Amino acid sequence: MKTINKEIRSVDGRGIMLGRPAFTDDLADPSSLVVKVLRSPHAFAKIKRINKSKALKLPGVEMVLTHQDFPRKPFTRAGQGYPEPSPHDKFVLDEYVRYVGDEVLAVVAADEATAIAAMEHIDVEYEVLEPVLNYQQAMDHSSVVHPEEEIHEMFPIGFEPKRNIAAAYGMDFGDLDKAFEASDVIVEETYTTQAQAHVMMEPHSVNARLDIQNRLVIYSSTQTPFHVRRIISQALDIPMHKIRVIKPRVGGGFGGKQAIHGELLVAWVTYKTGKPAKLTYTRKEVFESSYTRHPMTLKIKLGADNEGNLKAIDWYVLSNTGAYGEHALTVFMVAGSKVLPLYNKVDAARFHGHVVYTNHTPAGAYRGYGAIQGNFALESTVDTLCQKLNIDPITFRLKNMILEGETSPVFEIMGEGTEGTAMNMETCKLDYCLERGLELIGWKDKYPRVDLGNGKVKSVGMALAMQGSGIPYIDMGAATIKLNDDGFYNLTVGATDIGQGSDTILAQIAAETLDVDIERVVIYSSDTDLTPFDVGAYASSTTFVSGNAVYRAALNMKDLIVKEAANILDVEPEQIVFGGEIIHVKNSDTKLSMKDLSNRITYNEDQKQLTATSSYYGTKSPPPFMAGFVEIDIDKETGEIEIVDYVSVVDCGVTINPKLAQGQVEGGIVQGLGMAHFEVVKYSEKGQLITNDLLKYKIPTSKDIPKLTTEFAKSHEASGPYGAKSVGEIGIDTPPAALANAVYNALGVRIKDLPITPEKIVMAMQYKNTKEI
Repeated sequence: MKTINKEIRSVDGRGIMLGRPAFTDDLADPSSLVVKVLRSPHAFAKIKRINKSKALKLPGVEMVLTHQDFPRKPFTRAGQGYPEPSPHDKFVLDEYVRYVGDEVLAVVAADEATAIAAMEHIDVEYEVLEPVLNYQQAMDHSSVVHPEEEIHEMFPIGFEPKRNIAAAYGMDFGDLDKAFEASDVIVEETYTTQAQAHVMMEPHSVNARLDIQNRLVIYSSTQTPFHVRRIISQALDIPMHKIRVIKPRVGGGFGGKQAIHGELLVAWVTYKTGKPAKLTYTRKEVFESSYTRHPMTLKIKLGADNEGNLKAIDWYVLSNTGAYGEHALTVFMVAGSKVLPLYNKVDAARFHGHVVYTNHTPAGAYRGYGAIQGNFALESTVDTLCQKLNIDPITFRLKNMILEGETSPVFEIMGEGTEGTAMNMETCKLDYCLERGLELIGWKDKYPRVDLGNGKVKSVGMALAMQGSGIPYIDMGAATIKLNDDGFYNLTVGATDIGQGSDTILAQIAAETLDVDIERVVIYSSDTDLTPFDVGAYASSTTFVSGNAVYRAALNMKDLIVKEAANILDVEPEQIVFGGEIIHVKNSDTKLSMKDLSNRITYNEDQKQLTATSSYYGTKSPPPFMAGFVEIDIDKETGEIEIVDYVSVVDCGVTINPKLAQGQVEGGIVQGLGMAHFEVVKYSEKGQLITNDLLKYKIPTSKDIPKLTTEFAKSHEASGPYGAKSVGEIGIDTPPAALANAVYNALGVRIKDLPITPEKIVMAMQYKNTKEI
C-alpha cells in the first residue's frame, strides 16, 4: 500500500497552522451587516408586545426582525435525512420563548457595537408562564411547552406535544417474563446523565452575500451543508436553486453543528436587503442557545443464572430534549441500538421509553449520540450483576458478548438489518480488544484495588462499546474525480471535514486507488454548487460511506483512463496495465505516461474531459468495537480522583491513517472522561444556565489526563474502503462506565449520577458507612 495505513499529514494542516484565512468568519464580506439576537430572560413566556421604535432611530441600525417578519412555517433545525425523524416544532422566530436564551428578535446594524446598543433600546413585554424544568415531571404537566397547532411529525415517531412528548418508542424480543423467572440473580438500577456541552473551539458562525446571479451564497460552520440548504429553502420559502451553501474549515463540531444555528436569520437579512450579513455566537450563546447532550434517566433491570448466562434485559429510558425536538427520537433509539447488541446471547430484552419537552436549552446531536448514555447504564449494571453473582466481570463479558460471525435480533428490529435479516458481524475483534487491554492496563496486578498506603487506593475499571458506520439505506455520499492536464486529479466531495481529517482520508483513498502520491490528488469539499451530494459529518459515516463513494469513483476513473490508453496505443483495454504515473502494455516495452495521456486528450487529439462520479449508500452499518480501561488513584478521604492512564483497544477495521484515527479515539476518550468526571451542569431555580462559560464549566486538559494508551486491532471489513470501518465516535462511549466501575472497585460505592465528582463519592462513602454501622 502506498498511502493506506500510513501516517500522512493532514492536507490542510500547514495552511491552518500558518493562519491563512480558512474559517467562516475569516471569509465574511468586510462590509457585512452584523446580526445580534435578543434572547429571552425567561424559561417560558409569551411575547405580548415589542417596542423597537427607539432602536430603529439609532444611526447604523438597519432593521429589527421579529416573528411577524417571517413566514410562519414549522420546521426542524436538525440536519438529518429527509423526511426528518425529528418533529417540525420550530419557527424562525415565535411569539413564545421556551428557554432562557431562546430567540426573541434580531437586530441588524452596521457594526456589532451599534447592534448591542440597539438591543438596550428595545422594550419587550412578556407574559411569564410556568416553566417545565424537571423532566421527570414533564409528561402531562399542566404547562404545555408547545401549544401551537401547526407543529407536526413527518411520520409516526410517538409525537404527542399536548402531553409534552416529543417522541416515544418501544421494542422487545423473546419471552421477558420467562427469562427473568429463569434468572437466579436480578439487579435493578437507575442512572442519570447530564446536559454535556460541546465546547468546540470555533463558535457557530455564518455569513451571507448575493452573487452576480442574485443568488444567496452562505458560508456556514456547519456539519451538514446540503441539509442546511434544504432547511433554509423550506423555512424561508426561497427556491432551493437560489441558494448555495459553502462549508469552509470548521473548528470542531461534535454534533453541535449538525443543525441550523443563525443561518436563517442571516440568510433572510441578505435576501431582503441585498446586503452581506454575518452572525457569530458568543461563547455564552454557544452554551445557552445552541445544543447540549440529551440528559437521560435510564432504568435498567438485568437477570442472569448462577453460571453467568445473561438471561434478560429490561430497559426504560426517559430523555430530555429541552425546548425543541431535534434528534429526539434517534438519540433515544441509539441508546439501545448501539449498546444492546454487545450482549447478544441474552434470551429476551425490552427497550422502551419517552423523550419529553422541557423549558431548558434544546438537546441535539452530540458525539456518541445516545450510545454513551446507554453504555454508562448497561456496562455499570453488568459489573453490579457480576458482583451479585460473585463472577469475575471479565469472565462474564467473554461468555456473553458478541463475537465475529454472530448477530443480534436488535439489528433487525432497530433498523440495522438487510431485507428482513439481522446484520452479521463479519468483523468483530472485541475478544482481542478485551484481552489486549487487560495486558496493557496491567489488570491482574491492579484489580480490584491496591492500597497505596498513603490514604489513596489504586484501581482499574473497564467497559466494552460498539458504534456504527453510517445509517443503512439512508446516508448517501458521492464523489467526483476529474483528470487534469499534467496528469493530476481533482477530487470533489460533499463530505464535511470539521477538523477530523476527512479531506485527508478521502484523498488517501483516491490516491491509493489511482496509484499516485497524495499530492497528485487535490480535494475540494462541501459546496452545494460545486461538489456532489453528501449527508454530512455525522453518524460516523464519512470514512465508510463517503470513502466507498471515492473508492468507486476512482475505480471508474481508472477504467476511463485504461480505455483512453488502449485507444492511443491501439491495443485492447485488457492489455493495458495501469501503473499510476505510467501505463504499460502487457508483454511489451510500450508505455505511456499519465502526463502525456492527459495533455494529449486535453490539447491535441481526440480531446475530451475525463470525469468519474460515483455514489454509495450502505445496506449495513458494520460496527467498530472497543474495550476501554481506566487506571485511577483515588483519595479515600476526599474522593479526589487522579486519572493515571486510559487504555483503548479498538477494532475499526483497517486504519486509513493511523495518526488521524488515534486522534479521533483519544479526542473521544477525553470528551467521555469530561462527561464522566469533570463537566458539571448547573441551572438556577428559574431555569437559567449557571455553568455558561469556561470559568464555570470545566473541561479536562492534558494536565488532568496525562496518559492515553491507544492500539488498534488487526481487522479488515470487506464492505469498507480498503477494509475500513468508522472511528469517529467509538472512543467517547466507554469512559463513564469504566470510571464508575473503577470507583466501585476502589471504594465499594457506585455512583449512578454523572458526573462522578469527589463530593458524590464522599457522600456515598458516608452513606455506606452509616448503613454498615
